[in-house]
Amino acid sequence: MIRFLFGVIVGILLCFLFVFFGGGQTVKKVGENLVETGKKMGVLEETIRKEKEELWTGNKKKNLKEEKEAPKKVQ
Repeated sequence: MIRFLFGVIVGILLCFLFVFFGGGQTVKKVGENLVETGKKMGVLEETIRKEKEELWTGNKKKNLKEEKEAPKKVQ
């Protein structure tokens, strides 16, 4: 029961602070910053994905060459 009352008091305090510090304007500003960050992360993700694919295809080609060359060296 004490935890419940403590949670209600904290919730009311957070709502008061939210309204006191700008409410909707603050949420709008934070949202705009999150959108910009999301766009930057999308570009970064695409770059990483392309580099990963290039790395995997390069390793596969290298491994195939090594497999073909290895029996020649043994014989």
